[in-house]
Amino acid sequence: MSVTTSQSSVILSVQSAGRVYRMGEVDVPALRDVTLDLQRGELLVIIGPSGSGKSTLLNLIGGMDRPTSGHVRFGEMDLGVISDRELTRYRRFEIGFVFQFYNLVPSLTALENIQVATEMAGDPMDPLEALELVDLVDRADHFPSQLSGGEQQRISIARAIAKRPQILLCDEPTGALDIETGQQILNLLLRLRAELGQTISLITHNASIAHIGDRVATLKDGIVESIEINERPLRPEEVQW
Repeated sequence: MSVTTSQSSVILSVQSAGRVYRMGEVDVPALRDVTLDLQRGELLVIIGPSGSGKSTLLNLIGGMDRPTSGHVRFGEMDLGVISDRELTRYRRFEIGFVFQFYNLVPSLTALENIQVATEMAGDPMDPLEALELVDLVDRADHFPSQLSGGEQQRISIARAIAKRPQILLCDEPTGALDIETGQQILNLLLRLRAELGQTISLITHNASIAHIGDRVATLKDGIVESIEINERPLRPEEVQW
């Protein structure tokens, strides 16, 4: 089922975007003619097998790469044509990133990992406030090696939201976790969306997780096959992993 969205609710728009990579003498298309809107305050899940273009699409939305055709628009900005400096500012101020493998600085405490991010933001939270949102104030002085995988991912999420980003991009955030811990992380993301009005896009190869999203975009071979609405999104504990 294809879905149209009202322009007033759209925070970011991907319009007929393509991305081609040059491999020696060969052009390899990673995305082809992708059109997709991200609506303010929603959880959009992007699913597809390895090589379907999920990470490439996330990179375009996050300003880590530029389309070779089409447009990615955030407000009045076209991310494909703005300067490198403007693109860096977009990543720094508007986007929060959560990755599969946490990317915490091992020599810094949990609180210090968050402080590093807030020092680069325009209007950040107090780092302790971010820790409170993920229920880890009691781990503020712990180093990553002293934390479980789930705790490290929660610190990663706290670091991302502490910047007060317009969009939170999550790349396989439960991929390195067991089922129970993965459910806890997904519940945390849903709670943050409810409490902060956070717009979230989550990519995964696990089709079961798609059921928690407000909408689900399915990619295959660099093309958006479908965009569907979940009329009743599931809670993470209801998902058959």
